Amino acid sequence: MLQNIRQQTQGTTAKIIIGLIVISFAFFGIESILVSGGGSEIAEVNGESIYPQELQLALDTQKRRLIAMMGDRLDPAMLDDETLTPQALDALINRKLLMQSAQAMQLEISEREIGQVVGSMEQFQVDGVFSPEVYKGALASAGYTPAYFKESLRDDMLLTQLRSGLAGSEFVTPSELQLNAQVLAEQRDLRYFVLPKEDFKPTSEVTEEQIAAYYASHEDEFRTLESLDLDYLQLSLDDFRQPVEESAVVDAYELAKQDFQYQTQNRVSHILLEAGDTQQSRLADAQQQLASGVSFADVAKALSDDVGSADNGGDLGYSAGSTFPEDMEAAIAQLEPGVVSAPVETDAGIHLIVVTERKPGAEPTLEEMRKQLTETLQSDEARIALLRTVEELRDLVFNAEDLGYPAQELDLNVKTANGISRSQQDGLFANPVLVDAAFSDDVLVAGNNSAVIELAGNNFVVLRVRKHNTPQTKPLADVREEVIASIIEDASREAVVTAANEAVDKLASGAALDEIADSYGYTLQTELGVDRRNVTVPPAVLQHAFQLSPPTQGVSTDFIQTSTGDAIIIELQRATPGKYDALTATEQAQLQQQLIGEFGSLVDNEFQRGLQERAEITVL
Repeated sequence: MLQNIRQQTQGTTAKIIIGLIVISFAFFGIESILVSGGGSEIAEVNGESIYPQELQLALDTQKRRLIAMMGDRLDPAMLDDETLTPQALDALINRKLLMQSAQAMQLEISEREIGQVVGSMEQFQVDGVFSPEVYKGALASAGYTPAYFKESLRDDMLLTQLRSGLAGSEFVTPSELQLNAQVLAEQRDLRYFVLPKEDFKPTSEVTEEQIAAYYASHEDEFRTLESLDLDYLQLSLDDFRQPVEESAVVDAYELAKQDFQYQTQNRVSHILLEAGDTQQSRLADAQQQLASGVSFADVAKALSDDVGSADNGGDLGYSAGSTFPEDMEAAIAQLEPGVVSAPVETDAGIHLIVVTERKPGAEPTLEEMRKQLTETLQSDEARIALLRTVEELRDLVFNAEDLGYPAQELDLNVKTANGISRSQQDGLFANPVLVDAAFSDDVLVAGNNSAVIELAGNNFVVLRVRKHNTPQTKPLADVREEVIASIIEDASREAVVTAANEAVDKLASGAALDEIADSYGYTLQTELGVDRRNVTVPPAVLQHAFQLSPPTQGVSTDFIQTSTGDAIIIELQRATPGKYDALTATEQAQLQQQLIGEFGSLVDNEFQRGLQERAEITVL
């Protein structure tokens, strides 16, 4: 099985899986797996401890993922620690068990494999080429170091190697293929016709007595929704935009001209030789190969110790003079494109450097940048003013009896919104965060102002309930037409079902389906050799046709009523089991892949369950 595991991680599918896992970790963090010590353990798995810091970071990761997925639709209750903690702890325990299993199998991930994965990740690339500065910046924004990232990546690749190997170890026997083909490729011959609900509407007028009786027995269907009439204050960035002084625009322009994107850009490749006993001999080897005409990219691939750039021929992307260590940048500035530098020593080791492309910076004019600079300056100043006002608003609304006083103090206008329900679908209050706040006990029951709620796009809202509109039964006069439509709808559906039952009874008595269809004046549909993937038969008919028991003699008949109220009379004439040999080569491959996936998932689940059953797990 170990060999199978190692082989499985070399395939395209496994690499895609690794990439997807790594992408999620790069944006949401995974250092919780690497944190240990610094406190009393909260769980122990086969003698290995799980610490509070790990659990807290796992919780933070889950919360960031929920926020990223849900956005403004996020229910704050979803971030409750009591709800998330058991899930996070279970995930940590399960991960620990899988890592222990991988280590027991002596599975390994080499530095070169890690470098290949990192170098191929699009979020670390610029124009399709790995960029060290983007790599470091992305990790810094995610809140952890390259060392942590590489270690967590190594663990994730180990787990992917383990699970891919387990899935790849599963196989499907010929008898399993034949058995599943009998069901999945089964074909059925059927006939059916439709009894449209519209053809069974009652012909007599609905009486006043019927209307009154239906209204009395269905009052709950004719009630208003619970709703709120709200007062609210809203602050956005646009409310604080002000004209910008010309001098500020000029000053911003002078600063912008110094930005790296307007300076000369050098695209750089290097060969890194880390410190060690063989460093000087490897340096001499590299210089000798370059002197003999071997391309810089080939030497970098063969000898460079920089796992992130070696497979890309040593390419480090572009620098405007501040990306790399000072000694490297000084050498780069002096190099002509295509010329290999003398050895340059930094804390990382010895570098041989070549400039592969040089792009002189093009300085924009003030007029070309005026609009962008003005908008940026306005936004920056407006954001400062907005946040100051928001802080003042938070203090004012906390103890205010309504929103009038805070609005007066901050020169704001109190806005109103009426009839806001729990299922609001449009406008500002379609935002579930605002709806939850409005219907919360603190605001609705206690009568307090809400907290200042931050929405997307520098938008802030504070609200107060002005009136609570409890559900009320609508007067009959207001819903009279709805009542009449409901009476007709119910009568039509009942009449269709009655006609369908009569048709099925006639079939049971020996009548032919085509004769019954003709008697009603409807067209009979015949479908031969229908399988479960058929797209021409209505889905409801197809599903029910495969739920009917295959006829041992004669036919099987039944009817269904669709969601729209129509009735469909179905006659199943024949069921023919599928045969694996009758499938096309593509269909056989698809069936085999489907079963391998299902069996592989089962093996994975059972493997993890077995680890849990055999493990010594203590939650403290």
